[in-house]
Amino acid sequence: MDLPPNPESPTAPGGSGGAGGSGGGGGPPQTTPSRYEAQKRRDWNTFGQYLRNHRPPLSLAQCSGAHVLEFLRYLDQFGKTKVHTPSCAFFGHPNPPAPCPCPLRQAWGSLDALVGRLRAAFEEHGGRPESNPFAARAVRLFLREVREHQARARGVSYEKKKRKKPAPGGDASGSGSSHQPPPPPPPPSAGAVC
Repeated sequence: MDLPPNPESPTAPGGSGGAGGSGGGGGPPQTTPSRYEAQKRRDWNTFGQYLRNHRPPLSLAQCSGAHVLEFLRYLDQFGKTKVHTPSCAFFGHPNPPAPCPCPLRQAWGSLDALVGRLRAAFEEHGGRPESNPFAARAVRLFLREVREHQARARGVSYEKKKRKKPAPGGDASGSGSSHQPPPPPPPPSAGAVC
């Protein structure tokens, strides 16, 4: 359950335990991880670095929801999303016509996705689901507050998109993503010659 000693090691979080990927097990070379898996690994390494740089340094076993919140607030300084303050003339406007001095923050969607990846990585690294600090109630409440505040400040809705049930006559979205096979062709007419 402890963090790997060298987060940049190619075998740290999800590696095969071989020596650098060359000649290890005689099997086929490892496939490239998906974008999600690669991002999850980077996020896990970043969080591990944060714990090591914490004063005093923290082990993963000592980490709580409060430390996760501290990490999320720390990340805010690197955000790129303009979040208007209530005193700003553009508060609630999705497309402000001019610049303003409001702070840049991490977007709610980015934080939500980050917490999801770290929640999964915690359990992949031996953490028990019931002690997962990324699943703490305080973290869920924080994310909800960020979502509501940013929705008001930026004038955007973060409501979940409802899935449309496909209409019997066709796909309303036009995406053609239905997994149903096309209907069979009509039977040949009685006078048709084969």
